[in-house]
Amino acid sequence: MERLDIAGDARRIVDVVKAGGVAVFPTDVGYAGAAGCEAALMRFFLAKGRGAHKRNAMLGSLAIHEDVHTLSARANTMIRCLVEDYDLPISAIGPFRADHPLLRKLGEPALSASTEGGTVAILMNVGALEHRMATLAAEEGQPLFGSSANLTGTGTKFRAVDIQPEIRACAEIVVDYGLQKFHQYKRSSTMIDFSTMEVVRIGSCYELIQEVLGRHFGVELPPDPGLEALPSGHVREAQRRYLM
Repeated sequence: MERLDIAGDARRIVDVVKAGGVAVFPTDVGYAGAAGCEAALMRFFLAKGRGAHKRNAMLGSLAIHEDVHTLSARANTMIRCLVEDYDLPISAIGPFRADHPLLRKLGEPALSASTEGGTVAILMNVGALEHRMATLAAEEGQPLFGSSANLTGTGTKFRAVDIQPEIRACAEIVVDYGLQKFHQYKRSSTMIDFSTMEVVRIGSCYELIQEVLGRHFGVELPPDPGLEALPSGHVREAQRRYLM
């Protein structure tokens, strides 16, 4: 059996996105879909049946995060510690440079659907393919935004064969690398707003992220109520249900 063609697959994905398409691909925290323009993002959004309160995330890397986000030096050190020292996946939320070329190219309607309260989420350190494609796209001036490749409310898919037909039908390319690394968590990435240290979503490797931030920075993150109590990991959704 041949090895994975990570460089070739990254090239093919970026080419699809640059042509206005949708790509579905593997990450360590589950399969995701990505696009880079309003029309393609809306097509993916509608295929997922996604609620208007949910936002797309930017696919990135440490370098992209530090170029786009305008977080404090302490926050950047926390993120570097998680990614470089402990090799953990993270979706970092923070204020951003509105004049950044990648965000300007995305366009205002798509940017509004991908940001909230002057912040944007950037996913990083979720596998070699995502890093390669995000880096390649950024070098070529192409923004990459997306979310998990699943119908809303059905849980993260860690095998390509589990992705629903509606999602596959809206994608110009589906890259299948089999079962993904953090499948045992049954959740996508952990999302933290590093400007406020609010946990937005409890996800893969959350207990490890808790440990690192507590040990090195004295930051105490809230406990995980468990998969049964909070399967999506979205803390704000749980709070909305409680208030209702």
